[in-house]
Amino acid sequence: MFSGALLWVGHVPTISATWSVNVPDLAIPAAARFVSDGPDHCITRRADGVYADSALPGPTLVAALDSILRSGHYLAGLDYAVLIKVLYGHGPALPRDTAGQLQARIADHILPFTPARQALYRPVKIADGQAEYYFEPVVESDPEGNERPTRLNADEFVADMWVKGIRFGADVDAIRDAIGKGATGRCVVARHLAAIDGDAARVEEVTSELHRSDAPLQLANGKLDLMSFQNRFPQVQMGTRLLRKVPRTAGSPGFELTGIPILAEIGKDLDLALYAAEGTGIDIVPAGEFLIARRDGFLNVDPKSSRIAISDKIVSHDGVSARTTGNLHLSGDYEEFGDVQEQRTIEGDSITVHADVYGHVLSRGGAIRLERNLVGGSARNLNGGVRVLGVASSATIQAARGDVILGRAENCVISGARIRIDTAINCEIMGDDVEVTRAEGSAIAGRRVKIGSAAPWKQGEMLVYLLRPDCARIDDAMAQVRERIGQFDQLAARHRASIDTLAAQPHLSKYLKIAPRIRSGDLVLKPEQVPQFQRMTDTAGPALKELGRLSDETKKLDAERQSGMEVLGRLEAQRYDRVGAAQIALEAIAGEVQVRALPYEPDLGCIWDQGPRDIRLRLRDAVGTELLHAGRDGAWAWNSASPTPLG
Repeated sequence: MFSGALLWVGHVPTISATWSVNVPDLAIPAAARFVSDGPDHCITRRADGVYADSALPGPTLVAALDSILRSGHYLAGLDYAVLIKVLYGHGPALPRDTAGQLQARIADHILPFTPARQALYRPVKIADGQAEYYFEPVVESDPEGNERPTRLNADEFVADMWVKGIRFGADVDAIRDAIGKGATGRCVVARHLAAIDGDAARVEEVTSELHRSDAPLQLANGKLDLMSFQNRFPQVQMGTRLLRKVPRTAGSPGFELTGIPILAEIGKDLDLALYAAEGTGIDIVPAGEFLIARRDGFLNVDPKSSRIAISDKIVSHDGVSARTTGNLHLSGDYEEFGDVQEQRTIEGDSITVHADVYGHVLSRGGAIRLERNLVGGSARNLNGGVRVLGVASSATIQAARGDVILGRAENCVISGARIRIDTAINCEIMGDDVEVTRAEGSAIAGRRVKIGSAAPWKQGEMLVYLLRPDCARIDDAMAQVRERIGQFDQLAARHRASIDTLAAQPHLSKYLKIAPRIRSGDLVLKPEQVPQFQRMTDTAGPALKELGRLSDETKKLDAERQSGMEVLGRLEAQRYDRVGAAQIALEAIAGEVQVRALPYEPDLGCIWDQGPRDIRLRLRDAVGTELLHAGRDGAWAWNSASPTPLG
């Protein structure tokens, strides 16, 4: 046993005493003491083993251990894993004592490594980052000079490799196994440790709301709509965490066999702000760095830049088809950069499509804008307008309460409150206010119609209709009101004649002249005149009563007449609203063109708010219409203020 503590530092120690203990086949001194020249102790011998000061830098401990091993000693009962941890910081964490302090017990003892024992160990072969040793039987000489078989010692083996420059990566288990088996042959006894480069920073999803669901839509009755997806366009709420930045890692260094570190390459960083677009932002909290939603809305991901935006409008670049989106029934605005395929439907608020539309677009009240062509499909807006910048062909365009603006329309059914078309060929068009620059072979109806050039097209005739509302009921009501007003006038005239007759009677006429002056004080009666005036009053009494009655009746008749005039005014305004602004203007006629009056009943609803089949049948069948004009050239115009045609 050691009689005192062993203290090591990063320089060659001095042995202040000798020691001797009973170790098999070895004669060792009984006591020793190693003292550092500096204030810090690196390695100490305690009652339960040899400890290294883990608080000191690794290079200091390496120098101290190098001094011990080069002075002819080795660590017996070596814990190689702990030794490598305190020297190079590699390996599992150090254990702690009951007080929570790190424990770096590296060996049981420090024993002499005699020259005779050192001579037993051959050089190692180093190649390709590993060291190999050729194990074979060894012999040693006894004090009499006789040779006898012996064994190598794993702890001595590690000390010998250290002195020969191998200070890291010893495979102690392989060394002990080879020595224990007494095997003969080459064995790898040490390996270098390759550096592990750090991982690049990355982003990870932190909410399932980012994911689309392309499963078939389940209807309220439990059935599946195979033409619609469950959740093609996810919607998120403000404050939702969308992405989390996983920070880059520094990696772990490697070590050469000599203990020289191999630096690891730190992972590439990323800026999470590069993923933020409209409606999103960065939130840095103790839990990490997150991309969050700054508003409620739909999630849009730019496929090129991977930027995430939250907006009231859905933006899609995939097109609308059975493969990509299925039919869409949305609660917000929608913008599509791909084609809308046949039989596919988009339903939403404001809808913009930048590619061709072959399917159906339905808006509940925003605006429909088709940047290219509408072919064989439909565009309907229940409470807004429709605009097609390309060509509309064999399509249906309807906006009962909005504007329809088209460039070129062929073989289409078009209806709307206000319609503006550059060119219409073989179309059926119905609206309140219709203006077409060039029309060929079309049937066009409206309360106000203006056509720049009208002509037939191939076998299709050119028809223009004036939508003339049926005002018969209003006219009947106006006639009844006028008749009633006339009756009031006649009765009031009779009452006024009766009043004039009564007022012309001598006794009443005299009373009516005197009584107002007496009541006002202009005339004061003498006492002897009072009885005479009282007799005059009694005589005029019955006539005065009848005069009052006739006057009251006349006032009532005048009030009734005034009420009737107000009703008549409202009826006239209502009639003017129906027909007062009606007009047709054909600026140029080239070929057979007919203009007809098409009656309709406004009280039954908006005549142009019908299905495309009903509109086509109504405009191509002239039954029940009145011919206003038929001509082959020139111009023709008509308006309700001047019903005589101009042309």
